[in-house]
Amino acid sequence: MKYRMYIDEVGDPGLDAAENPKHRYLSLTGVILELEYVDRVVFPALEHPKRTHFLHHADEPVILHRKELVRMKYPFNRLKDAGAGTAFNRELLALLEELDYTVMTVVIDKLEHKMRYRVWQQDAYHYSLRVLIERFVLFMKSGQPHEGDIMVESRGGKEDQRLKASYERIFREGTEYFSPADFQSHLTSSRLKVKQKSNIIAGLQLADLLAHPSYQATHARQHRQGLPENFGGKIAAILETSKYYRSPEGKIDGWGRKWLP
Repeated sequence: MKYRMYIDEVGDPGLDAAENPKHRYLSLTGVILELEYVDRVVFPALEHPKRTHFLHHADEPVILHRKELVRMKYPFNRLKDAGAGTAFNRELLALLEELDYTVMTVVIDKLEHKMRYRVWQQDAYHYSLRVLIERFVLFMKSGQPHEGDIMVESRGGKEDQRLKASYERIFREGTEYFSPADFQSHLTSSRLKVKQKSNIIAGLQLADLLAHPSYQATHARQHRQGLPENFGGKIAAILETSKYYRSPEGKIDGWGRKWLP
């Protein structure tokens, strides 16, 4: 079986902004899907609520984007009607519960990272990406061996090139925990796939919907708090129940959720 991990980010990757409480954390969430399942089930499943609730046409497709959904901006302005909003939220929660996927989230406290490593301060995004890729390989090594690749949402010209170079270095040289052979035997490509969400990629849309609730859940559990009492908290509860990657003993933290440093 071939898998793909779709990655979305929450927060500011810059270490210079670490002292600002609003920009202290960076979170990367990977959503792992079997590729045939994406084509056969996930894509049509995500298209259904678009056609049911919004003005969705092949020439002007709706792309599910969490920020625009929350702000109820066009084409999601219909959600301002309480009945329409309730119906859409109910269908979305049911969909997130029914689909078969695995979630991994890495959160880095950039302020703690700067204070702890005053000499060695790796780029926060690349450090988090490395940890996420290691867990993806661990996922594919467990049980029957599988293989897969990775797709991220485009961040822009120079940033995309830096990300691709970082990925290729990991693939070629390995890390302190995984050898190059580990990566090369499970990752089918030495190149990182970088795509715009405007390409209507189902996996990237799903990652966008899950990334912020998963960040909130990871932050809450790290600080021994309950899940938020909002719609994102309901999504996080679904993730904790059945979607996070976990150890053979069922442990989520350190496996499906990783706090750095």
